[in-house]
Amino acid sequence: MSSFSNPHYMYVFDMKNGRKKLAYGHSPEDALDILRVRLTEEELAEILPDRYVKIHQREIHKYIDQLG
Repeated sequence: MSSFSNPHYMYVFDMKNGRKKLAYGHSPEDALDILRVRLTEEELAEILPDRYVKIHQREIHKYIDQLG
């Protein structure tokens, strides 16, 4: 099956420390599941799962200096 039939989106999640975390997935929940594979429990605990914005790839430059 083509990856074009299952689009992925980019999400920027707020973190408790004031920074932001970039993730991708079919949905915000899927994006968090992908982060669970990559991050430690301590790093995941910093993410606020209900505070995010869905962005287009071309908007990443707006968030680069805020990522942590």
